[in-house]
Amino acid sequence: MGCRLLIAIALSLGAIAFASPVQPGNDSGQEARRRMVERQIEARGVRDRAVLEAMLSVPRHLFVTPDARLHAYEDRPLPVGQGQTISQPYIVGYMTEALRTSPEHDVLEIGTGSGYQAAVLSRLVRRVYTIEIVPELADRARRTLQEHGYRNVQVRTGNGYAGWPERAPFQRIIVTAAPPELPSALVDQLAVGGVMVVPVGRAFQEMTIVTKTDKGVAQRRTIPVRFVPMVDGH
Repeated sequence: MGCRLLIAIALSLGAIAFASPVQPGNDSGQEARRRMVERQIEARGVRDRAVLEAMLSVPRHLFVTPDARLHAYEDRPLPVGQGQTISQPYIVGYMTEALRTSPEHDVLEIGTGSGYQAAVLSRLVRRVYTIEIVPELADRARRTLQEHGYRNVQVRTGNGYAGWPERAPFQRIIVTAAPPELPSALVDQLAVGGVMVVPVGRAFQEMTIVTKTDKGVAQRRTIPVRFVPMVDGH
């Protein structure tokens, strides 16, 4: 789910800029990550320095299949196994910035995929609770995150529509597959004052920023995107 992004299209993104591939034996992709952040993410309008630093620090090539590692920092989704993909770097940066995280936040992610988005978030918040419906992806993400020291991330195999009620409320929720409408359980589990970022729609989808106050829930639609549908496990 988190990596089921097939195509992410944002209006007025400008020309696509490709980063240099990761070469075995080099600086583990540091230079490629720098170019990725500068050319694909910062150049397109992501300005939050904490988000940019988090994406600079997380080795994206560890979260794709071995045969895709040479292309880990290119400006496109890449396979992570089970027919799924890791999101385009710009979309990861865009959604992360839109969350407006703080170090004291607990974040719920729906759609772990390879664990890359969770790894980025782990640099920014207190804890990340992430749910993946595909068992093989959940197991692999759990191993990858543990092996590389992302200790504040907890992975659950399960149905994202149900959320994680025993850990709620969450100050922030991020969803990386598209439900046709806002899942009511996730809205319920969003704390008052919280923010949820989610692509919503069927054939036509829009990134939606949800804010919750003591007076109700507000939605703001931003850019058109295309994610695979969010799967209901029931």
